[in-house]
Amino acid sequence: MGFLISTLEQGIIFGITALGVYITYSILDFPDLSVDGTFVLGASVAALSIVKGVNPLIALIIALICGILGGALTGILHVKFGISSLLSGILVMTALYSVNLRIMGKANLPIFNSPNIFNDNSKPLFILLIFIIIIKIVLDLFFNTKLGFILKATGDNEALVTSLGLNKGNVKLLGLMISNGIVAFSGAIMVEYQRFSDISMGTGVVIMALASIIIGNSIFRNSHFLKGTTQVMIGAVIYKLIVALALRIGFPPTDLKLITSLIVVITIVINNGRTKSFKKLWIRRGGENA
Repeated sequence: MGFLISTLEQGIIFGITALGVYITYSILDFPDLSVDGTFVLGASVAALSIVKGVNPLIALIIALICGILGGALTGILHVKFGISSLLSGILVMTALYSVNLRIMGKANLPIFNSPNIFNDNSKPLFILLIFIIIIKIVLDLFFNTKLGFILKATGDNEALVTSLGLNKGNVKLLGLMISNGIVAFSGAIMVEYQRFSDISMGTGVVIMALASIIIGNSIFRNSHFLKGTTQVMIGAVIYKLIVALALRIGFPPTDLKLITSLIVVITIVINNGRTKSFKKLWIRRGGENA
């Protein structure tokens, strides 16, 4: 039972990360690699704030603001300086590595003896559920506003947004700020959950988030009652469960990245319907041979 609860808790934290990446990947169609850096940025800022005596909830808000600034930097490089979306994310991610080291002062910053949002609660799952539900509701409400529809339209048809007299660059900038703010917020929650910040904890975060998005969208792609945000949240939990089971049956932790890559590849192949094509081809050949 403890294994399932722990997996669910971690799935929820990465579900928050996936909600942030969902904005850039699924809505804006923007391959933002800077989230690997902003995740650690939120973690390092929250850890330092808590060590300095800042209230743990205030530390989460500070991390959120820093993540928004990180997303703004990516957006400025892309929108104002004309750097490609992929390169903009890489540049910010690389720069944040040094920034995060400066913030923490070292590669690892523990907060074991400091207060955090889980100190007075023996069941972190309840607190995590509150956070992810609030973020999901806020995002759903935002997507139903005029600005939210414009954000969606920017990802689907930039020419349409421009024809309406709107600045598509500013819309992208807003989406990146919201996305990275949420990712940094999840990084801060992860720090308070595991009670330490590490410079390498953001490695592969974007892949994990994409895996969650792809899994959720693939499983529920024909569902008409589950919103995209809900699909992403469920996909994150399923992803963490698959990884946890793989480690539990004997795979070494060093294979974690390999497992993640395989999950993404298999899910994409299934989602593209290639397995169905292979099956039809196999049946056709079988019929001809018969």
